[in-house]
Amino acid sequence: MNRRGPGLLGAAARTAVVAGTASAVSGRVQRRQQARFAEDDSEQMAEEQMRQQMQMQAAQQQAAQQQAAQQQAAQAPADDLIGQLERLAELKKQGILNDAEFEAQKARLLAE
Repeated sequence: MNRRGPGLLGAAARTAVVAGTASAVSGRVQRRQQARFAEDDSEQMAEEQMRQQMQMQAAQQQAAQQQAAQQQAAQAPADDLIGQLERLAELKKQGILNDAEFEAQKARLLAE
């Protein structure tokens, strides 16, 4: 009998080797992909956390600025009133306003 190829047993062995190698390569590729995906997910989560922290800091700064502006706005009229009363007192002291005029102007300022 004249044989042309490796025979049935040789072909089965060759198929087993090829299948085993393919399975090992496939497993390795799958593990590498999973590791890569896990790394990408970690990076994305870190970026998202950083973005949220920056947004919170910006919101806190904006709130602090608004509060400071409100405090300044509340102080301005009080300072202005005190300044006007001091000017009235100075005018009275200089003799430009008499007692009745001073009291009338003071009452007008305090009524506002």
